Amino acid sequence: MGLKGQAAIVGAAQYKPEKYSTAPQMFHLEQVADLAARALADAGLKASDIDGLCINGPHFHEASSFVPAMAAEYLGIGVNFAEVVDLGGTTAVGMIWRAAAAIELGICQAVLCVIPQRMAPFGPDDDPSAMARAMRFGGHSTQYGAPEAEFDLPYGHMGQNTGYAMIAQRYAAQYGYDQSAMAKIAVDQRTSAQAHPDAIFRGQTLSIDDVLNSRMVADPLHVLEIVMPVAGGAAVIVASRELAERSKGRPAFVTGFGERLGYKSPSYAQDMTETPLAAAARTAFAMAGATPADMHAAQVYDCYTITVLLSLEDAGFCAKGEGMRFVMENDLTFKGNFPMNTHGGQLSFGQAGSAGGFSQVVEAYQQIAGKAGDRQLRVCDQVFVSGTGGVMSEQGVLILQGA
Repeated sequence: MGLKGQAAIVGAAQYKPEKYSTAPQMFHLEQVADLAARALADAGLKASDIDGLCINGPHFHEASSFVPAMAAEYLGIGVNFAEVVDLGGTTAVGMIWRAAAAIELGICQAVLCVIPQRMAPFGPDDDPSAMARAMRFGGHSTQYGAPEAEFDLPYGHMGQNTGYAMIAQRYAAQYGYDQSAMAKIAVDQRTSAQAHPDAIFRGQTLSIDDVLNSRMVADPLHVLEIVMPVAGGAAVIVASRELAERSKGRPAFVTGFGERLGYKSPSYAQDMTETPLAAAARTAFAMAGATPADMHAAQVYDCYTITVLLSLEDAGFCAKGEGMRFVMENDLTFKGNFPMNTHGGQLSFGQAGSAGGFSQVVEAYQQIAGKAGDRQLRVCDQVFVSGTGGVMSEQGVLILQGA
């Protein structure tokens, strides 16, 4: 049951993260075409090879429905498989396994997975201030009838910071809380970011004291433990084994995946310290016939340091409640014994909205393909990748393996 490892990531493209105030504005269709061309060039394939499409829908600028058809029309391709994926930060992971499954079912031979996340130009009737007001609620729905609108938002549980802080507080009550260990997650990732030419925090080193002395945003989370949203976007080409064998570089085969959604708001989690990622990781490892000990790197979704801690524990890299000790006893940089988020993670590479999760996918592929430059691992054959949407509510895992 599950994937047989017959589909692989063969090419990728990713915009350099930039502040929204200085990033170029492009229509989302323009970004899709540009990212697709770059990813195809990386793979050594042609647009005519693409017959599948995974794309984001809810926040696509030019349309709120029929998005795949519009994008396929703009690209000048016909597709046998089209999917809109709406899983927040695990959208990228969700796209990859859906593409791999479609390929293994024989529906298509190559799927473009793409999320544009640069800001589109404002139209004459657009109200930028209204958009800014909507963003203050984060991923929470303010629509009439939404449980969050009635039971969460009126009591101050709004935006992402409050939810993740609440989870961290609960973890502290159950297992204790070493703020230096949490800071070290951010510091080790910042160290790795210095070796990535596109990281938004390249050239800005970080110490544990820097993190602990930074502004407290939502106790116990400091500002340097929280991602800075940036403009960006990414695309990945997932292809059949036949196409992978004639692509440019070493392909990264999708040998296992898992996905689990348990709730929308952590208010309804049975146990906030055990996330849906636990079930997703068990499924992925079993499908791949692998264990956490077999991984040469871990690319862990990191919107907050607490996200990383819970993900390490729930994926099985260490026991529940042992995450902080694990962090302190291991070197998490690309030079270390447990290389994690070797691109700097979203905390230091940058989080381009829902495309942020692609940074972990792209880094995993580049490490396997030997395209990681100065941060290239000496040996990298199997990589764990995770995605997190909402407030630890939507979880996905990939196991990628080099040919």
